[in-house]
Amino acid sequence: MARTTPPRPLDVETLFPEVASYRKTAVRLHPRLGDPSARESSLGGPVLWPLSEPWPHCEDDHPRTAFSPPAQGPIPLVPVLQLFAADVPDLAFPSATDLLQVLWCPFDHEDGYVPRPEIYWRDGSLSDLQPANRPRPTGADNDYLPDPCVLHPERVTDYPNWDLPDEVADALEAGFQQLEEETGWSYWSHLSVSDGVKVGGYPTWTQEPNWPTCPTCRVRMEHLLTISSNEFDGESWRTWLPIEDTPAMGTIWDLPYEQRTEIQCPPGLMLGDMGGIYLFECTSCSDRPFAYRSDCS
Repeated sequence: MARTTPPRPLDVETLFPEVASYRKTAVRLHPRLGDPSARESSLGGPVLWPLSEPWPHCEDDHPRTAFSPPAQGPIPLVPVLQLFAADVPDLAFPSATDLLQVLWCPFDHEDGYVPRPEIYWRDGSLSDLQPANRPRPTGADNDYLPDPCVLHPERVTDYPNWDLPDEVADALEAGFQQLEEETGWSYWSHLSVSDGVKVGGYPTWTQEPNWPTCPTCRVRMEHLLTISSNEFDGESWRTWLPIEDTPAMGTIWDLPYEQRTEIQCPPGLMLGDMGGIYLFECTSCSDRPFAYRSDCS
């Protein structure tokens, strides 16, 4: 079943034409529990892996936290996201590739106290790509191990939230407040940045933005994708809950806990206090260096 974000309740660009030039296209992936194959785009599902390439391991030293490995030593990475270009045509893949894979070490790392991701761009037609068994490192917590989900990609428009320039935000703040008082709709919660696991658009920061700089060319990197703990929160659900998941009676919060959780947090991830991990890349450099940030601590 497709997942469809309802139209915004108000025309953002008519109300606030100043934000129009900052619009970006995002692709909400809408993961839902399922049984994806290794030859499908998925979150937490099986992936294709080259027979000639060893499975990657993490050899970092890990800090002592509630999400520490039981012992130091190499830890197999776990698949988090696999995307085929046909499912996300808005994503600019490097030349001769059509498959993006994200794996991570499912234990806390000093940088953000979250799992550390790695990304791989591949040519999905190569003959030595074969389904790989999904490793489960000893001692890994379920909060960092995504449950297998099928994806339902959907293009939406993002407007900046935390990334709105200060001078623009200051100029519009009175209008934002008046709108919320008169209609109950908040620019910040309902009209700006799309929630959930997504490609492109703006990061769903819950704190001050922390954009990385490319170590090679020193330009600001671009947002590649967000791995989020949830599809929406206690306020944003009013605009980011898909139509197909909207109860016929009452609201999403009237559903039994288990049923609501399968809609709000289908992969079962809990990154900090319902936070997210943001992956960035530099498309100006041929080797596409990447970095990650989080607001989970």
